[in-house]
Amino acid sequence: MSILNQLKTKIYTPEKLKSQLAVWEFQDKKIVFTNGCFDLLHLGHIDYLSKAKDLGDILIIGLNTDQSVRKIKGNTRPITDENSRAMILASLSFIDAIVYFGEDTPYELIKLVQPDILVKGSDYSEEQIVGYDIVKGKGGEVKTLDFLSGYSTSAIEKRIRGENK
Repeated sequence: MSILNQLKTKIYTPEKLKSQLAVWEFQDKKIVFTNGCFDLLHLGHIDYLSKAKDLGDILIIGLNTDQSVRKIKGNTRPITDENSRAMILASLSFIDAIVYFGEDTPYELIKLVQPDILVKGSDYSEEQIVGYDIVKGKGGEVKTLDFLSGYSTSAIEKRIRGENK
């Protein structure tokens, strides 16, 4: 199988992910879940995602669809389309699965995944994190990670547009 096709196998539909989750559960793997837009992948994303992976065995990314990114970030975003963003994430060796979601929040996806550890940035309190109730209800952990200072796609976009001068 080509490398490109190997990367594509990391991009799951919810149905395909459900089957794979059963395999990982049988293997007693600790599942970590996080979500985001991951538009213009940068060092801050790599830092955050690698730290998330360090918390368990399997890292699953809930990736906002283009439509949901526009709803959250405005009509100029995403800069990179959902298929490109998914393939770029899939190329990272420490990411095990990517699944799109188009809802306002990944709540339904978290219900499907039932992660052992739910991770978000430290700009949220644990109780504010969507899916907190699901993960805590099953005895899992909710973790917040600090962002790498100076890195954000929004800041990059502003620099490109000359808004930070």
